[in-house]
Amino acid sequence: MPLISFGSILSFAEELEKQDEAFYAAAAANPAFAELKDLFDQFLQDTRKNIKNVQRTRRENVTEMILEPIKDFTRAPFCEEIDPAEAKTSAEILDAARCLEKKTERYYTEASVKIKALSEVSRALKMIGKKHTAHLKKLDTL
Repeated sequence: MPLISFGSILSFAEELEKQDEAFYAAAAANPAFAELKDLFDQFLQDTRKNIKNVQRTRRENVTEMILEPIKDFTRAPFCEEIDPAEAKTSAEILDAARCLEKKTERYYTEASVKIKALSEVSRALKMIGKKHTAHLKKLDTL
């Protein structure tokens, strides 16, 4: 399904963040990964902040949303579902978290380029993308 407007880009961003939220909530609640609970709780808090930022960006820039069409951008490359219940070891859950963060980071990077005509929105997407980059760096140190 193509992402052809400001609204569709931000709606899909919110959808991705909600998937991340569900992943981290499940991972943090799983006693098998108790040693990673603090990390997953922090990522869960960050994800909830990201959802609020996406929603605020949509509200604050709604007057500009119909002015700029988006071309050649689809959701398909970002629709891979990652289920924390499939992970049996800490290494597997960390790999799943890396995949999730890479996917989400890539979305924000590409979306910010596609919507660069709306500089405030592009900047907001880049900032959220940088948070996911920081998550990746943190995961890579484990």
